[in-house]
Amino acid sequence: MKIALASDHAGFDLKEKIKKVLTDHEIIDFGPSNSNSMDYPDTGFNAAKAVSNGECERGILICGSGIGMSIVANKVPGIRAALCQTKQFAQLSRQHNNSNILVLSGRFISEYLADDIINVWFNTEFEGDRHQRRLAKISNYEKEKK
Repeated sequence: MKIALASDHAGFDLKEKIKKVLTDHEIIDFGPSNSNSMDYPDTGFNAAKAVSNGECERGILICGSGIGMSIVANKVPGIRAALCQTKQFAQLSRQHNNSNILVLSGRFISEYLADDIINVWFNTEFEGDRHQRRLAKISNYEKEKK
């Protein structure tokens, strides 16, 4: 699976650790290349657009709290980014919302918890059915607002 990966300076260290764990996937790293202060929209938009346009199948975004990257990613049509602080949130974000971008906090979760969350997120399937109906309503709203 091709994965878009991006962070800001506060998520840089976790991003680099995640790259070493996701060896079964092709990673496209949208930056940054160091931990110097930078603005999360600069990397987040590019990674989210790569998922939206099909260049990547899914994405993982990381900033200090995860909130900024969540806001950025969810501005891109077709993106269903979920900020997940627990394995249960990751599971539900896939089962019920078919999330295509996982957002993590670089400051508030450990790399071990991040690994567990990522593992659950990648290994949980979308349930469809009534959840698909709900996602269709979101997609229709996005199309109406163009």
